[in-house]
Amino acid sequence: MKWGVFMSTQFTILIEQGEDGAYIATVPALKSCYTQASTIPELLEKTREVIELCLEVSEETPTVYKFIGIQQMEVVL
Repeated sequence: MKWGVFMSTQFTILIEQGEDGAYIATVPALKSCYTQASTIPELLEKTREVIELCLEVSEETPTVYKFIGIQQMEVVL
């Protein structure tokens, strides 16, 4: 199914900050859909653009999950 002009959905976006201070956004529902920026407003704008691009080129319908929560877990190696 191709996404049309009037179709919309909400995507969960995972935002992390790298060691260099850059913000990184990943969209789990879309394979290889991520971007980075130096500020949160810039990151959100770029994330919308990359979501639209991923939807344009994808032949698959994304699996959109209901967001429940997020948890950090420390693992000692």
